[in-house]
Amino acid sequence: MDKKLALIVEDNSLLYNLFSRALRDIGYETLVLNDGRKAQDWLKEKVPHLLLLDMHLPYISGKQILEEIHNDKRFADTYIAIVTADARMGMDLADKASFLLNKPVDIKQLQQLAERLKNVSARSTLNYDRG
Repeated sequence: MDKKLALIVEDNSLLYNLFSRALRDIGYETLVLNDGRKAQDWLKEKVPHLLLLDMHLPYISGKQILEEIHNDKRFADTYIAIVTADARMGMDLADKASFLLNKPVDIKQLQQLAERLKNVSARSTLNYDRG
């Protein structure tokens, strides 16, 4: 069985290394992009199973990326997790994502969530609360 891809868009190297290791440990293939422009370009060509998206990124914000992919049908089966220390912004954008993870992120909680998602083929088959 092919590993599912988790795209981590985060500019803090400590965090993206931690997220990447946590997700690889439960069987995801991971790709890290550390700025918004790289992520925007990558997302024009490919679609991940799981997207961890920081809101405050160099060049292009996570908010702008989220706005661009929110109504793109290619991402209908992608789980999108807003990852931010800005709780207010996260709450304002929560309806455009599957999940909101406030920093500091509990790595065990991230792993448990991702493990559940890995075993689901489409968002519509998993009950989740977007707000």
